[in-house]
This record gives sequence, structure tokens and C-alpha cells, in this order.
Amino acid sequence: MQLPVVYQKAKEQVCKIWTTLQPLLTVHVGLASSATALIILEQCGKNKGCQERDACGFRPEGACCVLGGPEKIESTINMKTLWKNISVEGIDIILSRDAGRYICDYTYYTSLYYGNGRAAFIHVPPLSESVTAEFLGKALQTIILAMLEQCGEQRE
Repeated sequence: MQLPVVYQKAKEQVCKIWTTLQPLLTVHVGLASSATALIILEQCGKNKGCQERDACGFRPEGACCVLGGPEKIESTINMKTLWKNISVEGIDIILSRDAGRYICDYTYYTSLYYGNGRAAFIHVPPLSESVTAEFLGKALQTIILAMLEQCGEQRE
């Protein structure tokens, strides 16, 4: 599902995912336009600091993802373990604890909040000659399968 670059509409879609589909895990993928050959695994979402206006010119009330929500929420997926144990030839993978203060972090935090931490966020580079859609798809598949393995371990 492609989410709009609009805070309220993104929140509505994320809520709909959690209430109607009730997934084991939701994985969000966002564009890191400054990363040329880098996949970034985001560990947590932060509630405050959404000052930038969205595509419709709005920003969230109180510059928060969820008013009254915790300052940050960690994913139940251990991104550090994932980062240490996974490799994809031809692209670097790094760990991050800051998804930015725009729609990516807003969406991630909201999903972590409504999904009780069962969400993940991956920043990917723009497509290029070296990072093709096929290559990126295979890399994401490898990463997401490893995330699902962690989910299975947590359920046992």
C-alpha cells in the first residue's frame, strides 16, 4: 500500500492496516533520497518534532505523532541483531535510531503505537543503475524474511 505524503491520511491508512488486517508485523519502506547505495534499518520512532509541513501544507497538532503518546517507541524487531546477521551483496546496510521528523518517522511511530511495537521501517535509496528495482526487491525480501524469523522466535 502506498501512503500519501500527508500526515492525517498516512495516519488513517496505518490505523486501517492495524484494525482491519491485524498483521503480525507491518514493514514500512521509505525513500532516503540522500542515500545512494545504502539501506537503513530504523529501530525506533519518535513522537515529537514533526514541524515540517506535509504535501497539503499541514503539520500535526502539537508537532506530535500521537498526542499524549510516549516520547519514543522501539520496534519489537531487534534491528541491531538483524544488521549484524544480514548482508546483501552490493549494498551497505546500516542501523539508525532516527527516522527523521517528517512523514517517515510519523508513519513509523504511528504504526509502532497502534501495533504495540510490531512494526519496522526501512529507508531505501532511490533506484539507479546499480540499485535496480529487482535488486532492491530481493534485498528487501531477504531483510523482511529475517524480520519474520524474529517474529516467529518471539511467539514461541
